[in-house]
Amino acid sequence: MSTTPLEVLPRDLSAYRQGNTGVDYVHRFDSGKPGPHVLINALTHGNEICGMVAATHLLDTGVRPKIGTLTVSFANVAAYESFDIERPFDSRQLVHNMNRIWSSDWLDGAEDSPELQRARALRGVVEAADHILDIHSTSQAVPPFWVYPSFSRNAAVALAIGCPALHLVMPRGLGSGTPLIQYGPHGSEGPGPGVALVAECGQHFQQASSDLATAVTLDFLAHFGLVDAPATAPAQPQLRFELLETHLVRTTDFHFTRPLIGLESFAQGELIATDGPHAIVAPCNDCTVFMPTREPIVGREAVYLTKPLD
Repeated sequence: MSTTPLEVLPRDLSAYRQGNTGVDYVHRFDSGKPGPHVLINALTHGNEICGMVAATHLLDTGVRPKIGTLTVSFANVAAYESFDIERPFDSRQLVHNMNRIWSSDWLDGAEDSPELQRARALRGVVEAADHILDIHSTSQAVPPFWVYPSFSRNAAVALAIGCPALHLVMPRGLGSGTPLIQYGPHGSEGPGPGVALVAECGQHFQQASSDLATAVTLDFLAHFGLVDAPATAPAQPQLRFELLETHLVRTTDFHFTRPLIGLESFAQGELIATDGPHAIVAPCNDCTVFMPTREPIVGREAVYLTKPLD
């Protein structure tokens, strides 16, 4: 049985299945007034429970947009429903990582899986949104952080909201597939497309992560005028990191040189991990690791290497 403290557990979502968009687990509320269409997306990964808490908070408390349109989506419900309390990390996905398949190659391709079927069903939901908040969490208990392509429109909103105070900025994409926030126009620079952000809210099963997910969701909606601005916490110094390299696990003989949970730093040339005959070394001084794998699985992400921007 897992020794990870499970402060928050899945709940039955069957009451939310019947939405009003023709797509299961998708709920849309139109204010009838001009304004942006904002999508709050939860459960891109089935074990990232904080997004479920934030989304059900919006639905259970009757949050409705003052202007524009609000859509609330539960994405990979099938993976979420596979949760096993003895193996709580295994419900991340059933077959495919649902946050790496948002490209025409995958969505229009011949492969099939529960994740691809669901992404194809959600395609129109994502395309309809002006602004997207995709809520995630991490396997390790690290400080929360934003993730976004390095477009000025994304940075401006993340900095304006201010919490989380850490930012993982992607100048060339994620490096291991196309995430939901880079689907279609959201993956391109320019003044037209809206904002698309991931909020990594903390460790999957901590109550603090769910609390933060709810707070960030309300802050995001308030930024675009859909709800009243909540009481703000004192501003924190913002720290931004640029993604340099994404390494996948290549062999079954993968090992970090020391235990890592994330945000550890390495000097240029310092060995971070070995992967069979392959070495992963720091490409620069102050190389900071994000999301080191908790359990190496061939073909999945091993570690993200970054450098401080500010």
